[in-house]
Amino acid sequence: MAMNRDRRSEQEDTLDEHTVFVNRCAKTVKGGRRMSFSAVIVVGDKEGRVGVGFGKANEVSDAIRKGGEAARKDMRKITLRGKTIPHDVEGVCDGGRVILKPAPDGTGLIVGGGMRPVLEAAGIRDAVGKSLGSKNRLNVVKATMNALTKLRSAEEIAQVRA
Repeated sequence: MAMNRDRRSEQEDTLDEHTVFVNRCAKTVKGGRRMSFSAVIVVGDKEGRVGVGFGKANEVSDAIRKGGEAARKDMRKITLRGKTIPHDVEGVCDGGRVILKPAPDGTGLIVGGGMRPVLEAAGIRDAVGKSLGSKNRLNVVKATMNALTKLRSAEEIAQVRA
């Protein structure tokens, strides 16, 4: 049992955590305004595993911690080809829509908004992307995750066709 905990803590140390944004919300109560915070966190190992988490709390640090825990639980394996994606893909979440395209080595990440932290955490170094529709960063992050989960390698596509 102790060995599993040690292995898990080592694995979590290698994870890269990005705070995409922190939102402040105010609720008006009898005594004035009560503030609360929500945070969108992206966690990845830069080798093809990435997760997104959303945390809410009365303190910023607690919201970030909760979001990080949720992101670690939501980690998914992404199909990569070297340091780019294998093919063009489109992802949608509510009003957010993103288009991702592979790019040659050395191009870098030419993406904006909430897409950059997700792709960096996944270990993608060369890609071109466009965010269409909603500019809500939570929806853009979720749409990017949706696009990345649709990626398939050439072998997987050939297997389905055969």
